[in-house]
Amino acid sequence: QVQLVESGGGLVQPGGSLRLSCAASGTISSITTMGWYRQAPGKERELVASITRTGSTNYADSVKGRFTISRDNAKNTVYLQMNSLKPEDTAVYYCNAVLYMGGFNFLDAWGQGTLVTVSS
Repeated sequence: QVQLVESGGGLVQPGGSLRLSCAASGTISSITTMGWYRQAPGKERELVASITRTGSTNYADSVKGRFTISRDNAKNTVYLQMNSLKPEDTAVYYCNAVLYMGGFNFLDAWGQGTLVTVSS
């Protein structure tokens, strides 16, 4: 089993920066890709960024050039550096891990979410 705990959310002004962290614990050897999703008020949850164990990244078009995902495998932690924040970035941000369970079986683990509010 894997548990994910996010931290770093809060209130920030437009143009500001925040750094989110997600620490994994449990059966961490099963973790493959990790990522960040967000869910804004009245919207569906969407992928923000993902990163593989070897460091390959993928970003939503809306955050390219502003957000950077990184991963420290030794610390079992994934980060999301968010710069040039916009009001439309306001959302609950969730950490995600794709777990390989053997065979063709994969599971998703989710953190509890951390609220990011971008407002002046």
